[in-house]
Amino acid sequence: MKGNHRWLRQMPKLGYLLMIGTAMNAEAGFLGFGGDSWKEEALQPDGAKIVVERNVARKGRHEIGQRPAIGNQSLAFAMPGTGERVKWEDTYSEDVEGGNFSPMLLGVLQGKAYVLTSPTGCLAYNKWGRPNPPYVVFRYEGKEWKRIALADLPAEFKMPNLIISSPDDEVEKSGARFITAEMVGRMNQGFGQAEYKAILREAIKNAGGNCGEMVRTSDGGWIGIGWFRDQPSREACLKYCAFRKVDAKYCPCDSIFERK
Repeated sequence: MKGNHRWLRQMPKLGYLLMIGTAMNAEAGFLGFGGDSWKEEALQPDGAKIVVERNVARKGRHEIGQRPAIGNQSLAFAMPGTGERVKWEDTYSEDVEGGNFSPMLLGVLQGKAYVLTSPTGCLAYNKWGRPNPPYVVFRYEGKEWKRIALADLPAEFKMPNLIISSPDDEVEKSGARFITAEMVGRMNQGFGQAEYKAILREAIKNAGGNCGEMVRTSDGGWIGIGWFRDQPSREACLKYCAFRKVDAKYCPCDSIFERK
């Protein structure tokens, strides 16, 4: 009987712990910390639709009351014609404190698959070479994804066909787990920037928005390029690169002083 009393006394505590655990699990699922997935139709230039399985997981530092950025994400689909299972992935990078890209388009043409993305945030924009227009494009070759020039993306691809901004939030608001091509189009409405309304092929003004040019250090940090431009000579600039531990391949001194 005493044992039973001890068990009864522990029940409120156990119930409280179970309640906390349930609430934490519910919050993790709701906020996407454990990953979120859905299916999305990607409209092709010929009117066909490819069903894409999307998965995102939020990860990393964030302000109190705010959600972390998307850290890991993937696009999986079957290649039309062959049925080959193909997967494109973007994983968390410490140097950009999150994922690198916002996928905008998945297209297949003449047996080749393409993914067009926009770098996510200023660190990623600098990491990927400050592209203008602000896109990073991949093509599936030899069982792997390789970066290609925007000029090598077939001209037939003219419009984004994936949810661009906070896709997991848009899916949650829709209340659906299968997002049609028409729904994707509606979710992408409202962008003010031309580069998100259509796939641009020519350079634009202020492609990086307010993202200042930065230089990457060997320890994964970033320094504004103004510190290097302010040096009185190429030699002083090279010394500053060494002082700030900037690897030779990232040191901007040659390009800066060639222009002077």
